[in-house]
Formats: sequence, structure tokens, C-alpha cells
Amino acid sequence: MPGDLLPAFAAITIFAVMLLLGIAVEPSAYRVAWRSPWLMLKALFANLIAVPVVVIVTARALELPREAEIGLVLMSICPSAPLAVWRALGAGADRPFLATLQATAAIVASVTVPFAIFLLVEVYAGHASVEPWRVAKMVFLGQVLPLAIGAAARWQWPEKAAALEPFISRAANIFLMALLVWLMIDVWRPVATAGPRVAFAACIAALISAAIGHALGGPRESTRTALAISCCARNAGLALFVATANHASEAVVAVILAYVLIAALAITPYVLWRGRLRPA
Repeated sequence: MPGDLLPAFAAITIFAVMLLLGIAVEPSAYRVAWRSPWLMLKALFANLIAVPVVVIVTARALELPREAEIGLVLMSICPSAPLAVWRALGAGADRPFLATLQATAAIVASVTVPFAIFLLVEVYAGHASVEPWRVAKMVFLGQVLPLAIGAAARWQWPEKAAALEPFISRAANIFLMALLVWLMIDVWRPVATAGPRVAFAACIAALISAAIGHALGGPRESTRTALAISCCARNAGLALFVATANHASEAVVAVILAYVLIAALAITPYVLWRGRLRPA
């Protein structure tokens, strides 16, 4: 990474994506999404509990090295990946449900991530900590704030927001494509460093996580799609923040970056399949 340029560009891209999601969803839709609390609770269970369990079991079953296991587990405890929104919407995911899940999971993560770090320290007999307020600040500025700005604009000035939506959508798509190309160039070396066994473990964990999301996201196909992609894609920015804040080794960081690319490739057939099933 050339200094802070890539993280800054990624932050701008994420802000644009979450702003677009806020503008594209009617404010009343958030209340509608919570009218099915059982579905939302299942979605939170899948993201916050089921996915970490799957990753831990997979890592232990394949007897991964300690640092590789730590990197995968760090990814698993960080839900609400903003860039997953783009793929989920393209695959026909339910917008109100997806926006509500993103906002709820992001807020809950400010509590669950520090708690999960505490448990990891006990399990791995390490010395790590992350201040809850720093996690909350990162999640708020990167996800909750742009989502809230978009929702407020849609509520206060619906006509102007509707007029701005195509422009923001095009800008977000351009940013995303540029970011993906940049990441492909920047991430291939860490992926190669992680090794084939780690790549296989990441692929298996990502596919099982997506399957759990698809199974728990019913009965509507659009919510199944949203939850499957949400479970597969984890918040790499938050995982990297936790890793660097605790001076994690390069091997741990390499595994986190490897999971980003491998999970994105693993879920692609599912995204294409769901996109074909999407109503016109």
C-alpha cells in the first residue's frame, strides 16, 4: 500500500456505498424490517455466532497453524461488510432488510467485537485488547453515519434524494471497480504467502457460512440472498484495525487479506445464480 492512500480510497468507497443504501431505502422500511423480529434475530445469530463457530471448527479440523487460525477467527468475528452491500443488491437482495441488517450488525459489533477479543485472548493465551470506543467510532464513521445521512436525506428531501441516487450509484460503482482492481494488485502476494491449506480453509468456511445464511434467511428469496452474502463477506477493515492495533504478525494480516479475496471468489457463483433468479 502506498502510505495511507489505499485505506483512504477504501474509506471513501465504503462511505459512498452506505450513503447510496441510505438514500435508496424508504425510512419507514426500517420499521417494516423489524416487524419480523424473528428473521432479524436469526440473521444476527448467523452473523455473530454461527459464522465464528464454523470458522473455528474448520480451522481446527484442518489443523491450521496458530497465526492462520487467529487471522481467520478475527475475520469471522467482524460482521457487516460494507462492500458486500454492492454484491448483495446486484444479486437481488431485499434492500430494506439488507440496510436494517447492516445498521444493526454494525452497531452490535461495537460491543461484540471487544468481547470476542477478550475470549480469544483467553483461548489463545495471548495479550490483546481493543478499546470499545475505538471500534464504535470506526463502525459509526464508516457505516452508520453515511447510512443515517442517506436516510435523513430521503426523509427530508425525497425528490432531491431520488434525483441524486443515480449519480451516487454511478460514483459508487466506479469507486468499487477501481478499489477491486487495486486490491487484486495489492493482495495477491499475501494470498500466496498464506498458502494453499489456508486458502482451502477460507474457501470452505466462506461457502458454509453462505449456506447457513441462505438457510436461515427465508422464507423470501431476497432475504435469503442478503443474509447468505452478508455471512460470507466479513468486515476486513475492522479485522485489520483490530490486528494492527494489537501489533499482529504479518502472517495474521496475510490471512485476513487472503480471506477477502478467496471469499469474494467463492461466493461469485452464488451471486451469479441469485442474480439470474432476480425478478426483472
